[in-house]
Amino acid sequence: MQESLELDWQRGRFVRGASTITQQLAKNLYLSPSKNPLRKFRELILARRLEAELSKKRILELYLNVVEWGDGVYGAEAASRAYFHTSAAALGPSEAALLAGALVNPRVLNPARPNGRLRRRQQIILQRMGGVAPPEDSADARR
Repeated sequence: MQESLELDWQRGRFVRGASTITQQLAKNLYLSPSKNPLRKFRELILARRLEAELSKKRILELYLNVVEWGDGVYGAEAASRAYFHTSAAALGPSEAALLAGALVNPRVLNPARPNGRLRRRQQIILQRMGGVAPPEDSADARR
């Protein structure tokens, strides 16, 4: 975050993002997407409160349910249905990695029509996933 702030200070404008998932959740739930220092300060305060009240797993779950995956596509379930015409629970590792890879720029990176950049991100994510599989019982994922 410090590096982004320093770069923005040098440029004289706010360009580069530097938010944790918790900060992005706070912004998506409670704040506007404006790029100004006051909003960033509020985001930081809200993020600290969220982290004090919620587990990391719950924060990630909430984030995945509200994050934008494209124009008018919000949440993992909606993204799964929009891009792969199936539920998020039915996605395979390849499709899940495409969705995860698209999060960095969801208006440009389309999981249904992945470009080279998204395919490279997908491969990195698949390598990092290794042999990890989601829990068998979807109720485990909701806890």
